[in-house]
Amino acid sequence: MTPTSPIKNPYIIVLGNEKGGTGKSTISMHIISHLLRLGYTVGSIDVDARQGTLSRYLENRRTYMTKTGKVLPISDHYPVVKSAADSQKMAEQEETDQLQACFEKMATRDFIVIDTPGTDSFLSRLAHSYADTLVTPLNDSFVDLDMLARITSEKREIEKPSTYAEMVWDQKKYRLMRDGRKSDWVVLRNRLSSLLARNKEEMQEVLEKLSQRIGFRLASGFGERVIFRELFLSGLTLLDLPDIGMSLSLSHVAARQELRDLLEVLKLPTVAEKLRLAG
Repeated sequence: MTPTSPIKNPYIIVLGNEKGGTGKSTISMHIISHLLRLGYTVGSIDVDARQGTLSRYLENRRTYMTKTGKVLPISDHYPVVKSAADSQKMAEQEETDQLQACFEKMATRDFIVIDTPGTDSFLSRLAHSYADTLVTPLNDSFVDLDMLARITSEKREIEKPSTYAEMVWDQKKYRLMRDGRKSDWVVLRNRLSSLLARNKEEMQEVLEKLSQRIGFRLASGFGERVIFRELFLSGLTLLDLPDIGMSLSLSHVAARQELRDLLEVLKLPTVAEKLRLAG
């Protein structure tokens, strides 16, 4: 197998950001759950095998189902382990073969969701190169914005794109040459505070300018809620709460609407119609 083999059938969603703690795995799991509940077949891949947050999330979900007897929708999941080969060339080929093998196993799925590490690696770059849609969660702070671009401290002006933004641009070009397909890039302002603040306004202004300069669509993700950390331990998502007999608070209802809004913003093929029919 070689990295020149295009993926023809599943629509691939990659969660990417070279910074940890931005909510990639939480968003991955909720996208997976929502797509499954809309009736799609979904596979998932964790190329962050060392941290393995998405893999642990799904493992927690299986454990919960075993203990409670509850049947919840779950994706076909495969972790990709970093190669231990001494040669960089051999290591990259082994990792490429692993990822390609996962694609082959899930060739009939409607969607594949890939969670990537918060660091730069060959595997992460390779996964980015297969994204039909790349989703980059970004905590609402200038510390995290530095991952996308260098910003002046005085006038909040954009000096230049960051190494991550340049990497995404390179992988989008590589994919277009390799597969003849374009990638859609969506940056999510995640863990937004409900309070109005000058920092939020400045972030919005800078991100709008940056989106035009380096080519991404800007969207809102999830608000800052403790429930997400609690759900992880049981492998649950917000969408599972009615199935397990948990009443929904106003915060839960708001978060579910944020998830629905996110799927609409992503403009995934045929999903908008299913969301409309689902009410």
